[in-house]
Amino acid sequence: MNEVREKGLGLAGISYDSPETLAAFSRQRGITFPLLSDAGSATIKRFGILNPIPEWAMGPDKDNPVVQAEAQKYLTVNAPRAQMAGIAFPGTFVLDRQGRVTSRYFEDFYFERNTVSSILIRLGNKAVAVTGTKISTGQLDVTTYPSDSAIAPGNRLSIAVDVAPHPGMHVYAPGAKNYRVIAVTIAPQPFVRVLPMNYPASQIYFFKPLEERVPVYQKPFTLVQELVLEGTPQAQAALRGKDSVTVNGTLEYQACDDTICYNPASVPLSWTLTLRPIVPK
Repeated sequence: MNEVREKGLGLAGISYDSPETLAAFSRQRGITFPLLSDAGSATIKRFGILNPIPEWAMGPDKDNPVVQAEAQKYLTVNAPRAQMAGIAFPGTFVLDRQGRVTSRYFEDFYFERNTVSSILIRLGNKAVAVTGTKISTGQLDVTTYPSDSAIAPGNRLSIAVDVAPHPGMHVYAPGAKNYRVIAVTIAPQPFVRVLPMNYPASQIYFFKPLEERVPVYQKPFTLVQELVLEGTPQAQAALRGKDSVTVNGTLEYQACDDTICYNPASVPLSWTLTLRPIVPK
């Protein structure tokens, strides 16, 4: 919570649960930010995020394999309960001071959640409490760090790669042909899911000798790679008893200046994250 306050932000949770249930939950978990009770799921419905699957999973189509699969994805691996009616699809809204939604973040499964630090990185806030690893090549200075130093199964986190091209140097952005576009490649490993990367805006570089215009990055920029440490029962069983998980990857790029194009390069990257136990609901 302090991390959020230090950035001038507030935090509140909203749920269909009663005030009594939320008060007990706050005391049990030591929660210091407001938890708001949405009577009758009125706000949940107004935001269009009501989860209809409890009614499906307990209705006439409850034995339909498709409905059962949706219930396991969006509700629980156990039998759905009547008390689930009125829940929302889990997610996070970011509002400005006028109460207007400026960003929103949602998950694909009920057992996966964005971390606060991951959302802040995707919002462009680089001030995280994780020490970065610095790497220098002949063309770039790179600092890389995860959004969180400790994660639990089901966490959706971000890996940030700050790239500063040396003076007069550029690297190639998506859309450049016949050059290696800069990219972060994560080595496959069980129970770590890699999500598609959204690249920052690039600039057009005009190479006069070839009358060539290509998208590049010339100024410092940040690549943000999202990962999910899966929270399925199978993943939890496989990770049980482990103290950490290491994610390996590479930064692939090709750099040029106004006269020389250097050979494509591959820089090894690695992040070791402490594993903490999942918090049962």
